Amino acid sequence: MRGASLLLLVVLSAAAASSPQLVGAVSRDNSLRIIQEDIIERINKHPNAGWTAGHNPSLANYTIEQFKHILGVKPTPPGLRAGVPTKTYSKSKELPKEFDARSQWPGCSTIGNILDQGHCGACWAFGAVECLQDRFCIHQSINISLSVNDLVACCGFLCGDGCDGGYPISAWQYFVENGVVTDECDPYFDQVGCKHPGCEPNYPTPACEKKCKVQKQVWQEKKHFSLDGYFVNSDPHDIMAEVYENGPVEVAFTVYEDLAHYKTGVYKHITGGVVGGHAVKLVGWGTSDAGEDYWLLANQWNRGWGDDGYFKIIRGTNECGIEGEVVAGMPSTKNMDITYDGGSGTATL
Repeated sequence: MRGASLLLLVVLSAAAASSPQLVGAVSRDNSLRIIQEDIIERINKHPNAGWTAGHNPSLANYTIEQFKHILGVKPTPPGLRAGVPTKTYSKSKELPKEFDARSQWPGCSTIGNILDQGHCGACWAFGAVECLQDRFCIHQSINISLSVNDLVACCGFLCGDGCDGGYPISAWQYFVENGVVTDECDPYFDQVGCKHPGCEPNYPTPACEKKCKVQKQVWQEKKHFSLDGYFVNSDPHDIMAEVYENGPVEVAFTVYEDLAHYKTGVYKHITGGVVGGHAVKLVGWGTSDAGEDYWLLANQWNRGWGDDGYFKIIRGTNECGIEGEVVAGMPSTKNMDITYDGGSGTATL
């Protein structure tokens, strides 16, 4: 038993050492506010920043420590990668110079939604659920909102630690094995005694109850599954091809202090220390007027952050590791009784 424990410690230490999310540290007092005037000034005076910093209302009252807590991507242990396929695409595949999943699939309302994870470090779950529900619409013509709470509360140690962080690829494996119920069945925020958005700073991992909050709805009947879970090769062409063919993907990257201050433009790290790893939804790409290639991403810090909840980050240089861990999966018809309306092209459950 002692030998096994030692081996586990060595493996976890090696994973942590190799992860970009754990490199560096914030030198400031963690009790200070994450929004700092000196960071805003430094970025906005930087001649080559390419983006504008400012005050983001949704993070106005967050301390550095609270901000660190919502960055819930844990370093992926090598064991979790074993046996997980990585998708690649032919370089001969032609792709547009600009792409936005919102305009490509205008009938899919979930693609343009900006959610709010509050004070729970559940970004790993949000990115996965958002992408899966988008893909249900894209591939099966079903507009549906799926439950982040199911994943955060019920996946358990296999996904990580709920509101204290988790592994994006494990979320997709959970979809394959267990499915995920609708948001109506198991909503993320409990409105009783909890003022949305955010709830209290010490928002705990919810209990897994496995029952719908709506009367007469049956938990297992509301489950929606993924066919698979996979990594996408880190080459930008492969990421673009995956989004173009199948819809938004979940990406994990390293967050520095300056990202909290992002307002507009194409982000690249300018100043501040590492605060953690974060997962978001990648919905498109393009090139700025200044000639900078970028990725377009939807965050889940509500529309009071960034550019109405979105941000752009420089593309093609693996900025902050944004191209290094891309995950996705395809929706399944398992557990679904679908009737198609040939005239409208929509489907009902």
